[in-house]
Amino acid sequence: AIGCDHAGFALKGKLMRYLGERGFRLKDMGTYSEESCDYPDIALALGRAVVSGECARGILICGTGIGMSIAANKIAGIRAACCSDTYSALFTRLHNDANVLCIGARVVGEGLAADLAEIFLTTPFENSGNHPRRVAKLSDMEKL
Repeated sequence: AIGCDHAGFALKGKLMRYLGERGFRLKDMGTYSEESCDYPDIALALGRAVVSGECARGILICGTGIGMSIAANKIAGIRAACCSDTYSALFTRLHNDANVLCIGARVVGEGLAADLAEIFLTTPFENSGNHPRRVAKLSDMEKL
């Protein structure tokens, strides 16, 4: 699943083309124009698609990535990470089993955004050592 607010609209289109050319199947969760919208609405729709299993992972784009990250992380079952470097995108998958990547369209350029998305979508969770226990603790915290 991929979604954005008005600030991320242009970058979403570019990422959809890039990822589509590489064989990724994408579900566009909106928004569909640069008209002002509320990012929590998009984060909720995308988060529901990921939690339900309709989509394996999600990418959310807003101006900084921060608002989308905060909104997505309010949804039980979502582990969203706002990343602006490839190392963080890699390790949020390896160690945190993050299922939503948040990107700031005003923070990263098109090339870096493509790298972040591809790393995030192709990196498996390192389901060994301390990582599964720690991710389970994150899930337990949702019940508080």
